[in-house]
Amino acid sequence: MDRAFNKARQAIEIRYEGLCSIYEYMEIEDEDTRETLHEKVLVYEDIPCRLSRKTINNVSSSDINNTIKYEPVLYTNPDIEIKAGSKIFVTQHGVTREYRRSGEPFLYKTHQEIVLQRIDRA
Repeated sequence: MDRAFNKARQAIEIRYEGLCSIYEYMEIEDEDTRETLHEKVLVYEDIPCRLSRKTINNVSSSDINNTIKYEPVLYTNPDIEIKAGSKIFVTQHGVTREYRRSGEPFLYKTHQEIVLQRIDRA
C-alpha cells in the first residue's frame, strides 16, 4: 500500500475514541444431547472504533412537533468483517452500549461505516 493511503488511514484511525467487541451467533452441537444450539461467540475483542450518529428528521404536516431521531454509525477498520445479526458492544467515553448490525457496511480503503441499532431501543 502506498504512503498516501497509509497517511489517510492513520488520519481516520486517530479519531477512534472507542473500543468494540463483536459477537456472532454460531451453531454449537451439544455433546450430550446432540442438539444444535445457537450460542453467542466472541469473534473480535477491543477493536478500535468511533461511534457517531446520523440525525434523521421526520417532519409531518399533521404533526406540530418535529421528531428527531438518531441513527448510530460505527466507524472501524475495513478488514474487520461484521456479519448481519452480530451483536456489537461499544465502549466510548466510559459508556458501554449494546448494538446489532442493521445495515450493510459502507466499505472504503481506509475504513468502514456501519449503521447500527441499539438493542434496548429496538
